[in-house]
Amino acid sequence: MDAAKLKTETITLNVGPQHPSTHGVFHMILTLEGETIVDLEPVVGYLHRNHEKLGEGFTYLQYCPYPSRLDYICGMTNEHAYALAVEKLAGLQVPERAEYIRTIMAELNRMVNHIVSIGFLLNDLGAFFTPVLYCLKQREKVLDLFEMASGSRMMFNYIRYGGVARDLPEGFISAAQEVVGSFPGFVDELEQLLTENEIFVARTKGIGILPPDVAVDYSCTGPLLRGSGVPYDIRRVDSYSIYSRFDFDVVTRPNGDVFDRYMVRIEEIRQSTRIVEQALGELPEGPVMAELPRTFRPPAGDAYGRIEAPKGELGFYLVSDGGDKPYRLKVRSPSFINLGALPVMARGYKVPDLVAILGSIDITLGEVDR
Repeated sequence: MDAAKLKTETITLNVGPQHPSTHGVFHMILTLEGETIVDLEPVVGYLHRNHEKLGEGFTYLQYCPYPSRLDYICGMTNEHAYALAVEKLAGLQVPERAEYIRTIMAELNRMVNHIVSIGFLLNDLGAFFTPVLYCLKQREKVLDLFEMASGSRMMFNYIRYGGVARDLPEGFISAAQEVVGSFPGFVDELEQLLTENEIFVARTKGIGILPPDVAVDYSCTGPLLRGSGVPYDIRRVDSYSIYSRFDFDVVTRPNGDVFDRYMVRIEEIRQSTRIVEQALGELPEGPVMAELPRTFRPPAGDAYGRIEAPKGELGFYLVSDGGDKPYRLKVRSPSFINLGALPVMARGYKVPDLVAILGSIDITLGEVDR
């Protein structure tokens, strides 16, 4: 019989909302021909926490602990984005020392995010817990630094509008230099284990290709966009904070597949190491918090503060009516925006490839469902 005349039906397969590879309650409705994905519908909303509306019920200061709860891996960078938005709204000038401390914390957080992302990608690909525990062991060294500065290992409440909550404790700089000095060797060893590993390469090269024009059309940012060859980094585009003072490269890769997104994260760890080393060496003396009124009421108006968070562009849009609480608070989260390109990356690939593709986007569900 002529194969072209055979009548076939597609299969609908539900992945999640409870599934180990989604790292949270995320639902994918797959349309399959055999094991080939012909369509994918992402379904979010299972974890909705009313985050933005809650923010409109708090004073500007009371909301400061909440950004770190959007993405529990990236608390420092989340706090940085909110602080920038409030400072734009109120016209605040941040002290020099505080700017350096913020940059140090943000880049340490980027390093943490990327090693955790790589570790869990390997876990999703079936490498069990050994690689992720190897990455988490390195992460613990940075969390020790965060605990020294803020008193917490995850939900920091450290970077605040006007500066940072407190100055660096005694011994922090030497401890940070030691930790940062250990990262080049760690990354080299990680690459030795993975980059030419034939199983890892077979599961990631040529898989989940995202063309650069499609990445731009879907408003993708972060390693997902730069892994498709687009050299867009808000640290360079906006030069927010004091990033214009540091020497670092914007990392891109040309192929837009899972492997290239992994390589972007590897190289960005190296670049973050360069930034932190420079910031630690140039750290000035001085205050770490601007002088603020006892009752903080920004003038009526609106402002958008954005940063190059580890996962992409994280922005806070604030509207003030002159009161002590935001009239409107809106979060532009990279996990949610980048997830929109998942159907494009998944079409034409097999069901087992989907786990690698989703892992290479690097999402946190708390940031997706705000």
